[in-house]
Amino acid sequence: MTPIDWTTLVSPEALQPRLGDDDLVLLDCRGSLADPSAGVAAWRASHLPGARHADMERDLSGPHAAGAGRHPWPDAAGFTAKLSAWGIWPATQVVAYDDGDGAFAARLWFLLHALGHARVAVLDGGWRQWCAQGRPVDGLEPEPRPASYRATFDDTLLVDARGVRAHLDAGGLLLDARAAERFRGEVEPIDRVAGHVPGAINRPYAANLVEGGFKASRVLRAEYEALLDGRDPEAVVAMCGSGVTACHHLLAMAHAGLPGARLFTGSWSGWIEDPARPVSTRQI
Repeated sequence: MTPIDWTTLVSPEALQPRLGDDDLVLLDCRGSLADPSAGVAAWRASHLPGARHADMERDLSGPHAAGAGRHPWPDAAGFTAKLSAWGIWPATQVVAYDDGDGAFAARLWFLLHALGHARVAVLDGGWRQWCAQGRPVDGLEPEPRPASYRATFDDTLLVDARGVRAHLDAGGLLLDARAAERFRGEVEPIDRVAGHVPGAINRPYAANLVEGGFKASRVLRAEYEALLDGRDPEAVVAMCGSGVTACHHLLAMAHAGLPGARLFTGSWSGWIEDPARPVSTRQI
């Protein structure tokens, strides 16, 4: 069979015939912010055949550091060691999935993207759509398949709080992926301060979805071009509560043919670690 090359999304129909390919690694990113043990328990019970589990807290985040927020960006050495243990090489085709709306899988996608790993995609519709269509699953733990992965993150794709201020001062677009009521500061179920970064605009990441999967690329392109209002995609920095759901926007933009947007890694939880930083609840 010809080599596969999925770089943003892959459908269940396209993935199933390639299960078991030597150069394919599946990563199960299911998890729950409310129950950190739920993801691995679900994976042990049943998963796509051959899938390994990638835990949000243990594998897709680093140790806490000042300003890093609730899900700190990991260091490259630690993350590439995980990739090696999962049997991933720089040329491996990786497919990630979760059981929600793709946000956890998108975090994995952007971590690899920031390493320069092109052949990584998210399963459109994730676990729910896969199972709803009656596709194969099993509960077997895959055999270890050690590899060697060495790379560093492209720091130009990652922005801290100081960089966000400079970005806004230069007329850049700061796109907050949280739900509208959190952005407006009406509710805050997780972080100690409600509101948003002054100058940010709100597009809840759920706006990228329709009927449990991503909208068509042409639809996403039209919607993001309206937000860009003549700017280049590089003029976008995406944020959320902790740098996870913001990756959904980065994936959606890339799928729409608008790559180059960046991530505010600490996001809202990192921004509010410094009480001197301004907070807005003004509706935009």
